[in-house]
Amino acid sequence: MSLLLHPERHPLRPPHDALSLGATAVLAPHPDDESLGCGGLLALLAEAGAPTRVVVVTDGCQSHPNSAAYPAERLRALREAEARSAVAALGLDADAVTFLRHPDCGLPDEGTPAFDEAARELAEVLDGVETVLVPWRRDPHCDHVGTWALACAAAAQMDEPPRWIEYPVWAWAAAETDAAPQDGEAEAWRLDVTAVLARKREAIAAHRSQMTALIDDDPDGFMLDGETLAHFERPWELFLETRRPWRAPPSGHA
Repeated sequence: MSLLLHPERHPLRPPHDALSLGATAVLAPHPDDESLGCGGLLALLAEAGAPTRVVVVTDGCQSHPNSAAYPAERLRALREAEARSAVAALGLDADAVTFLRHPDCGLPDEGTPAFDEAARELAEVLDGVETVLVPWRRDPHCDHVGTWALACAAAAQMDEPPRWIEYPVWAWAAAETDAAPQDGEAEAWRLDVTAVLARKREAIAAHRSQMTALIDDDPDGFMLDGETLAHFERPWELFLETRRPWRAPPSGHA
């Protein structure tokens, strides 16, 4: 059975449980995924002064690929500014965000030199982190799956293996399919974010290019629909905790 069906059946943990994560990094495939999937958690961590960072993996430039008003470089700058505004709404400093700027829908394939280099770069960014949050491994978007794979490779290089937690974004819309997490694949739990829900909504709204018709000259442009948005406006967030999904590094790895 899908863990995303009837999510209210999963344990609800109190807000202070967020502090059990220690130094935390949230990996967002695109600017806005951090606010949608983990905005409440990030706000709770910021409120408590816990070491927290957000790593945005791609530049998000494929949301409006045909816009003349917002060609790729301008769109990237806009989306990065939106992400900074979003994390500020959550209570984090602007320097808590790192932009890796991999091409949207163009993450390197596993087994290639480019992938290995990207994993090394990410491992350096994650140095000192105790908990890593990544998109659900089968979240139905190539960049979400690619971010998961890249994070696995990076985590395998870290001196101290991090606690590993996954969060659904597009999997909510695929809750009845094999893309969704199934019973036995992960420990599902909810975090009560009622106290910071207003901040989360403000952070989501900061991503105006994705939530409104701000960019109106691309008929193929993306805008999040209300039905999907409703999944992220609940007073709790769902997390999927699993065993470390990566292989241990060879003996003597440094």
